[in-house]
Amino acid sequence: MAVTGNTLVLAAPPAPPAPARTPPRPQGPYRRLFALPGTRGFTAGNLLARLPMGMFGISAVMMIAGQRGSYALAGAVTATGLAATALVAPFTARLVDRHGQARIAVPATLVAVLGSLSLVVCVRTGAPAWTLFASYAATATTPNIGGMSRARWTHLLRDSPGAHHTAMSFEQAADELCYMLGPVLAAFLCSVVLPEAGTLTAAALLLTGMLLFTSCRATQPPVTAGPRRGSPLRSLGPLLPLFLATGVVFGSMEIASIAHLDALGLGAASGPVLALQAAGSCAAGLLYGTMRPRGLRTCLLAMAAAMTLPWLAASTGALLPLACALLLAGMTTAPTMVTAMSRVHALTPEGRLNEGMTLAVTAIFAGIALGAAASGSLVDHLGPSTAYALPAAAALVALAATKVVPVSGTRDVP
Repeated sequence: MAVTGNTLVLAAPPAPPAPARTPPRPQGPYRRLFALPGTRGFTAGNLLARLPMGMFGISAVMMIAGQRGSYALAGAVTATGLAATALVAPFTARLVDRHGQARIAVPATLVAVLGSLSLVVCVRTGAPAWTLFASYAATATTPNIGGMSRARWTHLLRDSPGAHHTAMSFEQAADELCYMLGPVLAAFLCSVVLPEAGTLTAAALLLTGMLLFTSCRATQPPVTAGPRRGSPLRSLGPLLPLFLATGVVFGSMEIASIAHLDALGLGAASGPVLALQAAGSCAAGLLYGTMRPRGLRTCLLAMAAAMTLPWLAASTGALLPLACALLLAGMTTAPTMVTAMSRVHALTPEGRLNEGMTLAVTAIFAGIALGAAASGSLVDHLGPSTAYALPAAAALVALAATKVVPVSGTRDVP
């Protein structure tokens, strides 16, 4: 109440102050990434279709060796499949770039699945050995699902370099996760269920994931009309030796670790120890996606230094130092691959990104095969501990290869 002159005024009590609004919590980079429309759908399909990439090889080896009693035949069949993939995969990727992901990826996947089913039937019925080679070679038409997923992110995030870096880091972590879980799942299915279970499951996952991935049409990169200028092979020529040497690091490290642990009587620990290395790379890839990207030479320098750690740890003859060394070494590979793939994006001509990334992946696979063969020879002649020198040397070769990599790209991409 208040008195104004001769008038009594009833005044309402002052309203309490409005509570201060709590500012919304900032979203993390990965949450912002998957808040984009359509990204969760194609990522789910991508992961389903990518998991079999780590399953097919070991499933074929266990199935053929178990039914035919020959690891030599099993190894020759899978090696033939890798060689066929090196020849066919860039051509398939070129068709994807030219005609669109859905139009090419689905029929190419069907051919690969039929090849896997043919392999199962031929092994099961005791068909001639040449039918195994022909069947497994047909799986070379499997599209590069990781490349197609990266192409979608590049299309969606062409104006957001920071988000593009986060997406590429996620893709590399997904690679590591699938190649870590795939062999474990395949070995379990082939040994516990039946020898053909690994191949059949991988084929089902590949087809289901690819159908889900290609059904997400809204995020598919548009097909560029008109003539296509520039050759990805020519543009990426200086970069391919780097990917080849990095593949040698991967292939030789795996063989050296298996041989070294077997020599110590710890062969049963090979799977968990190698999984630890992949887990370190997966975690580092996710962490790297939240950080500012580093230069390619810096990443390779860190990897070259880390690859000396398993060599030093192997001389102790103990499991714990080796496991820690492999974990640390694995943590340097994902940032290196993310940064190297960003150079592929920058150097590949417009409209041919999937072909360019497939060439890089093919070079890595060739390096893995070369590294595995060379490491096996070193194990036989100089011992498993000495074989750890090969990944360290290959990392130095990859570092030296950066001297001829162009610092600027042919087009502007994140």
